[in-house]
Amino acid sequence: MTDVFVYTTPNDERSQPLIEALIIEYETRYGNFYGEPARNELSRYPAELFAAPDGAFLLLIRDGQTIGGGAFKRYDEQTAELKRIWTHADLRQQGLARKVVTELEEQAARQGYTRIYLTTGFRQPEAKELYLRSGYTALFDVNADPEVYRHLPFEKDISALAAQLSKVPASVSSDRDLLRQAG
Repeated sequence: MTDVFVYTTPNDERSQPLIEALIIEYETRYGNFYGEPARNELSRYPAELFAAPDGAFLLLIRDGQTIGGGAFKRYDEQTAELKRIWTHADLRQQGLARKVVTELEEQAARQGYTRIYLTTGFRQPEAKELYLRSGYTALFDVNADPEVYRHLPFEKDISALAAQLSKVPASVSSDRDLLRQAG
């Protein structure tokens, strides 16, 4: 059983398990809470925003099956915004989401970003805990009822990681896969 990261695009057919599962998850947790179907939220951003040189989209593949993934896009010149972090429901609590987040942080650093920003929904306590355990700073009162915020923003300084990885070429291309062993 070998896990690999594949850098690709949201249009890749291997991305469909991630996208379809996120739609179901968002609809289950939030219903029409945000006033629009979950599918609209997932198609809000064009695929090009998640392509190099400003973004990245990755899948975690095991034995030919998509088991996780995520992406980032440019938030500002120094900041990448993480989006669509997901792991297969049957494989949760195994550290896969943390692997995805770590890989995205490293790729963002290789692409010259020094800060990560993200938001997660207020009905995703496991995501909130993942980001807190991963060294992110909550930009909200973690003791308050999360429903008052609706979106829970986080940030993380990755400038030291960026300095360390600046010697590594950021050769992710949107028109071909880049495979990396998921350690």
